[in-house]
Formats: sequence, C-alpha cells, structure tokens
Amino acid sequence: MVQQNSLVEYGARRVIITITAIMCALLEIVDTTIVNVALPNMKGSLGVSTTEVAWVITAYAIGNVIIIPMTSWLARQFGRRNYFAASIIIFTVCSFLCGNSHGIWELVAFRFLQGVGGGALLVTSQTIITESYPVEKRGMAQAIYGMGVIVGPTLGPPLGGYIVDHFSWPLIFYINIPIGIAAALLTLIFVRSPKYGEKSAARDVDWIGIALLAVAVGSLQYVLEKGQDDDWFNSKTILTLTIMSFFGFFFFIWRQLNFRNPIVELRVLKNGNLRVGTILSFIMGFGLYGSTFIIPLYTQTTLGWTAQQAGMLMVPAALTTAFMMPMIGQLLQKGAPHQYMVALGMIIFFAFTYWGFKIMTPDTGKDDFFWMLIVRGVGMGFLFIPITMLSLSTLKGQQIGQGAAFTGMMRQLGGSFGIALITTYMASQVQVHRNSLVSHMDVNNPYVQNRVIGLQRSFMAKGFTPDNSLQKAYTILDYGVSKQAAVLSYMDVFLFLGIMFLICVPIVLVVKGKKESKVSMADAMH
Repeated sequence: MVQQNSLVEYGARRVIITITAIMCALLEIVDTTIVNVALPNMKGSLGVSTTEVAWVITAYAIGNVIIIPMTSWLARQFGRRNYFAASIIIFTVCSFLCGNSHGIWELVAFRFLQGVGGGALLVTSQTIITESYPVEKRGMAQAIYGMGVIVGPTLGPPLGGYIVDHFSWPLIFYINIPIGIAAALLTLIFVRSPKYGEKSAARDVDWIGIALLAVAVGSLQYVLEKGQDDDWFNSKTILTLTIMSFFGFFFFIWRQLNFRNPIVELRVLKNGNLRVGTILSFIMGFGLYGSTFIIPLYTQTTLGWTAQQAGMLMVPAALTTAFMMPMIGQLLQKGAPHQYMVALGMIIFFAFTYWGFKIMTPDTGKDDFFWMLIVRGVGMGFLFIPITMLSLSTLKGQQIGQGAAFTGMMRQLGGSFGIALITTYMASQVQVHRNSLVSHMDVNNPYVQNRVIGLQRSFMAKGFTPDNSLQKAYTILDYGVSKQAAVLSYMDVFLFLGIMFLICVPIVLVVKGKKESKVSMADAMH
C-alpha cells in the first residue's frame, strides 16, 4: 500500500493532471446529454423511427452504468493509469465510429462501447484529482471536480443545439476526438498509478459476478429508459427484463457476499454515512438530470423554443454552480459540517422547484426563468461536494474508491429513475388534467359559445366554409385545453421534485459528520 501522500502533486504537474481529469469528466458527462437535441436529425438522416433512434441514448446509459461499479476492481487489475488511458482511447475511437456510422444499429453498438469507455472516466477522474492534492486541500479538489460534474449535463443541450443548427449531427461525436487524444497523451505522461497488491489470476476473476451485474444493471436501465414508451408491464419485454433485473441483483448480491474475490465489495455499505450518501446521491441525480430534462422539454414543446434557445437558458445556472464550487470547497476546508450544507442545498433546491411551480404558464417568458435557474445553480453547488464528502468521510483506504463507485452509480441511476418517473407521471397527469378541464367546458356556457363563434368567424373571414370553420374552431379549443393540461402536469412535476428534496432535510440533519481533515482519501479506487 502506498503512503498517504505519495501521489500528491505540486505546481504545474498538478495543474496539468487536474485539467486532464476535468476534461475526461466533461467528455463523459456532456456526451450523456449532448445527443438528446440531435435525435430528430439522426432520425431523418438514418431513416428510422423515434423508438429506434432513442436507443442511441439508451445504449450509452446501459454501457455506462454497467461499468461504473467495476471501476475499482478494473483499476486494480490493470493499474489505474493504464485503465484510465485505455478508457479514454476506447471512448475516443468509439466517438469517431459513432460519427461515421451509416446505420442505426451500427451507431447503437458503438454508443454502447462508448458508454463502457466513458463509465471509468467519471469516478477515476474524481480519484485522480483527489489524490493529487494534500489532505487539507481535498475539499477544494472536490470543488474543482464538482464543477465538471454539475456543469457538464447543462452544457450538453446548448452545445448540441448549436452544432445541429449550424453543422451536422456527426460533429457532436467528432469534437470528442482531439480532446480525447490530448487527454490520453497527458494521462500516459503525467498521471501516476498507486502500487496495488497482486492482481487477480484468471481463475480468481468473478466472471459470473460480472455477467450477473451486466444482466441486472443493463436490464434495469433498459426498463427505465423504455418503460414509458412500451406501456410498462403491458409489454412482455419490459416484464421479462424486470424479472431478469430482480433476480440478477439478487444472485449478484449473494455472489459478491460469498465469493473470495468480489468485483464489487458490498460490505463497504455497512458504513452508515456511505449508505446515507448513496441515497442522497440517488436523489441528487434525480433532481439534477430530472430538471435538466424537464426544463428544455417544457420550453420546446410548450413555449415553442428552438433546441439552442432551450439549451442556452440553462447556462447561467451552470455558471452559478461553477462559481459556487470553490466557495463551498473553502467552507468545507474550514470545518463547515457536511450535513448542514446538504440540508441547506436541499432547501434551496426546493425553493427553485416551488418558484418553477409558481411561474409556469403557456406563455412564460425567458426573463421569468433567469433568477429561478440561478437559485437552482446555488442549490446544486451546496449539494454535490458536501454529499460526496459526507459519503466518504468515515471510509479508509480501498473503501474510498469502492464508496466513490457506489455514489457515482447511484447518481447515474437516480437520473435514469428520475427521467423515467417524470415521463410516466407527466403522461398520467396530462390525462387527469385534461379530463378535469374538459369537464368544466360546458358547451352551453356563454363564454365558451362566444369563444367558438369568434374563432369560427375568423376562419370564415379567411375563406373557409362555416362547417369547416366550426371544425377548426373546436380544434383550436382542444389544442388550448391540451396545452393547459401539459402546463399543469409540468407544475405537478416541479412540486413533486421539491417535496422529495424537502422530505430529505430532516434525514440529512441526523447524520453524524466528521471533519474533512481526518479523512484519508489517498487510496481511493485502490
């Protein structure tokens, strides 16, 4: 085992390593969301259905989530620097192959492999940055890393929107190539690996555990991504994969607790702070990815904005978070209790969601979003680093890397659960609100009659027949009802998110925190 300070870097070397790790974290996270706005163009270019093109997102997420829990074990097997560099190369090569794909399933296959490469980048970047800083500056190290993690999902939509509007969709993959090449070279030259013990022999590798994890997490991710589209358990595929996921997790847990050399050390979850931290990471992922999903969707589908306009709306919030991170890092270094900062972040995030609940209308203007999203940025700033430090605060040695992998996986799964649950909840709420609005629209009501007559006359003035004009008047009235029902469902989602965060505040406050200065993070990912 290496000494605690053996990987600490100083001066220009530490700056280069930090920039390299942040570049890799950004590559992975931006690629999670940058594709979203390009799906319509891909659909037209490749001549496929919406269901088929959605696999471009699903495949990446499945590859990503499968590999994250195994990063600690893979780093021990191959050496962390080698594994990290290989992951960057896989990600970069697959980026080129994605942009060069000529068919949908070719693109989906390369996106899966890109996700496998990208899964290592996030957790390993965090460890490399952490170990490059002395113990007393590790709160600041987490702040630097956190800027990439929080800002990344927000940068994806505006960057993707700009590329799609001005160039062509393959460029969203090609822009990864120069960054990936530079990051791989810098990793091989500057990043050092800790000294590990003996790596597992082939007979000691838990191949069954790897297969069970792939089946369990891959099936779960598919169910979350496709459940709403396939009408959940009315689909035999969704039902089958749910059962596979359940039994996959059951036998995977049993295997890891009994095998002599597990790929995921589940016993680390005996630590109370880590258990709470994984739950909070899940909820943070739910809020982070859920709100990043819902706001562009609302502005584009209800307010009629372009992809680029919707993406740019999120930039001030991302910059606010980036501005907050160093300040949060300084507060942690001075001994601010993690749990109080997390609780404050939860309350601020609730304020953001309640604000969103209050301002949503079918005609909300751009200026109405500005301060609301600034509040979101502040809330996310208070959540990310304190949750990470709280999770790892009472772990030592190899446990820290294993804990970081758990929190990383739970953050990603929280995002997947969030988007799936929000999509399903909205679909049901739209129908509920629509039925309620229609029930209040009495055709004998003078206001309704005057509205229909006014619309009919406007269409007749444009040359349409009375019957045709009446039909169009009813169509516009129906569209107005549907739009209002959609807005009400968005309001419900915001309130739901806020209440979920608010409920967590008392749970967070009962957690016992420890000062960061007592935490050894030097052996993370070992």
